[in-house]
Amino acid sequence: MKKMIECNQETRKKACACTYDCSRRSKYCECLENHLSKNQLPGCAFAKISKEAEKSYNRDFEYFAKLVLNN
Repeated sequence: MKKMIECNQETRKKACACTYDCSRRSKYCECLENHLSKNQLPGCAFAKISKEAEKSYNRDFEYFAKLVLNN
């Protein structure tokens, strides 16, 4: 069984690509849990594809799939 990697939040905060400033910023486990509970992906997934897509705040899986297919 693989061991989960411990997050260093201070290091991750500097690298976080999300432009939305919330209480979960750089707390990846909390952020991912929050978005998945809403059937969404976190902003960092979108930022890897397009900064403009991330800034749209559309976190929908379907939107993400369209972005991936168009790249």
